[in-house]
Amino acid sequence: MNFIVLKGRKSALVIELWLLLAAGCMMIGPDFKPPSVKVSQKWTETSDTSLIATPPRYRDWWDTFGDPVLTGLVQTAYAQNLTLRAAGVRVLEARAQLGIAIGEFYPQQQQLTGSINYNRLPVSIPYNLINNTYWADMIGAEAGWEIDLWGKLRRGIESADDSYLASVASYDDVLVTLTADVASNYVTLRATQTELAIARENVTRQKTTLQITNDRFTGGVTSQLDVYQAANVLGSTEATIPQLTIQIAQTKNALSVLLGLPPGSIDQMLGASTAIPTAPDSVAAGIPADLLRRRPDIRAAELTAAAQCSQIGVAKADLLPTLTLLGNVGTVGSNAGSNTLVDLFTSGSLAFSAGPSVSWNILNYGQITNNVRYQDAKFQELLVDYQNAVLQAQADVDNALSLYTESRKQTRYLEESVEAAAGAMRIALIQYKQGTTIFTAVLLAEENLLEAEDNYTLADANIPLGLINTYRALGGGWEIREGHDFVPAETQAEMAQRTNWGRLLNPELLQPVAPGLPGPSDRSSLIRPPE
Repeated sequence: MNFIVLKGRKSALVIELWLLLAAGCMMIGPDFKPPSVKVSQKWTETSDTSLIATPPRYRDWWDTFGDPVLTGLVQTAYAQNLTLRAAGVRVLEARAQLGIAIGEFYPQQQQLTGSINYNRLPVSIPYNLINNTYWADMIGAEAGWEIDLWGKLRRGIESADDSYLASVASYDDVLVTLTADVASNYVTLRATQTELAIARENVTRQKTTLQITNDRFTGGVTSQLDVYQAANVLGSTEATIPQLTIQIAQTKNALSVLLGLPPGSIDQMLGASTAIPTAPDSVAAGIPADLLRRRPDIRAAELTAAAQCSQIGVAKADLLPTLTLLGNVGTVGSNAGSNTLVDLFTSGSLAFSAGPSVSWNILNYGQITNNVRYQDAKFQELLVDYQNAVLQAQADVDNALSLYTESRKQTRYLEESVEAAAGAMRIALIQYKQGTTIFTAVLLAEENLLEAEDNYTLADANIPLGLINTYRALGGGWEIREGHDFVPAETQAEMAQRTNWGRLLNPELLQPVAPGLPGPSDRSSLIRPPE
């Protein structure tokens, strides 16, 4: 290898530039690598015949119920839910923070300065001036650029970029939760309405029974005890109607909030039907490994950990010297002596300075080192949170699949139970009229029938609830935002009226492609001058 020896100021400048280019490739701190996680090979319920091996349907999964009211509610919630809108604005917040981090990569200090001052010098000090008062003016520009020797600024950009992608994943997680909450509340509403109808049917039936006991008591066939017992059971059943009515009102109000509407605004949307949505006979759940790629809360946990990993490098860079290029240029004038303020615009008033500056925090290493430790511990905490999120996600899917499959079995048994209880009720009432059985048998039959009908209704509702929870646990539904802005047009217009948002409200930033961890090529495209 041949070395060319350069002498003088030019050689020093060339060597300095060469060192800057060589050092500029360094990136202090660890590169993020997702931690190992424990993932099952299959779901616990895969032996059930209702679970099929075909790829799951994630987008518009609510359409599998074939309920146009439910579909309309979900669409309205997506368009109007305020929590989702807040999550969309947080995406803009994170994108603006990324712009701040990118701006740090370029000259951090860029200022135009100008001043005019009236000055008085103390007369006790001889200045050889005719007058100890004078005016001085100045205009100039100054700049300071911290060179990213160790990758501190690039680590900051990495961290902000991962935080931005984490905000996108958090938005998707809010959307998954929103669609599932709308569907769950809708099923709960229909189930409660069904329970209310059952209670009213039983009230009608028990009023008939009370009339029979009254007639038999009036005829002297039985004692007043039967009348009191019949009235007691009737009163208990009637008391459930206000409670169920309260639950219906509360569920409707919860749905209204999810849809971004005031209470009492969704009755027309709900229509006249009160039937519980019918879930399909089978569900495709995929494999546990799919959760790592598509469930938003897992993506958010991974991206949050990645953002924190970069912060370790940012903290470590404070242990090393900082090189800053400083420069300023300007003109200075005064009316002292024979000068005038207009001299400001002459070449003789020109002044400038330029050169590098090195600083090194050598006396507070303990504080910096402990900050590195803090950032590292926080990163480790987030890694554990990520691993826990993966385990919890698998448990969520297994629990939801169990609710779906076992509720289907339960309804078959409870359907037989309702038929048997209804038969027992008919026979008991006939025998009581004929005087071949005591009234206690009628009371027991009434209570058994009401309990069996309620149990069947709850189990029947658990089937769609189990399916909804399955899609929630699988992270389904966020795909509907693809091709749409995170922030609605009216909100964008409101924000643009207050502030110049520039490119940040453009579709390519408001509609990012499928989220995930960016690769090295994606990082390089970020480092461009901010607006």
